[in-house]
Amino acid sequence: MMNITPFDREMMQRCLKLARQALGKTAPNPLVGSVIVKNGEIIGQGYHPQAGQPHAEVFALRDAGEDAKDAIAYVNLEPCNHYGRTPPCTEALIRAGVSKVVVGMVDPNPLVAGKGIERLRQAGIEVIVGVEERDCRQLNEAFVHRILYQRPFGILKYAMTLDGKIATKTGHSAWVTGPASRHLVHETRAICDAVIVGGNTVRLDNPNLTSHRAGDRNPLRVVMSRSLDLPTTANLWQTAIAPTVVFTQFGSDTVIQESLREQGVEIIELENLTPDLVMQKLYERGLSTVLWECGGTLSARAIEDKSVQKVMAFIAPKIIGGGKARSPVGDLGLERMTEALSLTDITIKSIESDILIEGYLQN
Repeated sequence: MMNITPFDREMMQRCLKLARQALGKTAPNPLVGSVIVKNGEIIGQGYHPQAGQPHAEVFALRDAGEDAKDAIAYVNLEPCNHYGRTPPCTEALIRAGVSKVVVGMVDPNPLVAGKGIERLRQAGIEVIVGVEERDCRQLNEAFVHRILYQRPFGILKYAMTLDGKIATKTGHSAWVTGPASRHLVHETRAICDAVIVGGNTVRLDNPNLTSHRAGDRNPLRVVMSRSLDLPTTANLWQTAIAPTVVFTQFGSDTVIQESLREQGVEIIELENLTPDLVMQKLYERGLSTVLWECGGTLSARAIEDKSVQKVMAFIAPKIIGGGKARSPVGDLGLERMTEALSLTDITIKSIESDILIEGYLQN
């Protein structure tokens, strides 16, 4: 039985805190932080800032310098043992002469998957695995999903009234929730790689889909429109603020295509426009986390295509009423309550007067 101490847990949480400094910047790489400890004191720390840069362990070892000899290295993800864009971290740890490595979780990447741990043990280094593993897995849930399924991790976000409406019967939707909830959405966009809407959202809401300075970056803005029935002027076409990609079907309106290209919008034509195909294309671009902020029709298709893994549902204490007001998820073809899709690992938070429910779909 491994002897995991409260100090080990504290240091692993420190690794996670360091790793979070690069939220939204590392795709397709994971979020990793590392701490070097000697005689109970932190002597070095670092995190992986973005793909192509050195890994967390390298920064932490540089910070520790020669004092790293006989020290303990903490890292939330198994050190790599292969040459990619950077050299293996296992060799850096071995060269530094650390006596022990404490790992949060095994890397699901087949190129690593236990080989890093095995290499360290072969070199005579003690390795402990599984410290704060649940938190480590949650931090890198998008990376894990991307590795296992060759698709980005999809989050469906919507805001609705107490009676389940996302807009009035006229389509008016500003604002369902309060300022604090909207600020959290902006922060979420800042750590996602892309945000997706359908053509209806562009026509009705004219969104920006930016972080509104809640973060120092904006996601790739993605529009799915089969016929390209889109306005020639829209906030999303202001590509100096953030890049925009429109996915459409072959043969859609060439005049609109040309107008959007002139404004810097990238157009990608597909044989069949589906959420799964769009997610495949975003995976090929190296993206890890995708936020679906679409209306009910597209959200239902994304769920059916298994392009949504997590749900963020904001509920405002308001009632609109009526049978024609829109709902957050369209027809899924379910006829009995026993067929309803259930969420797992649910968290519920109060955000001023709103409530946020988060959970995971069982795909």
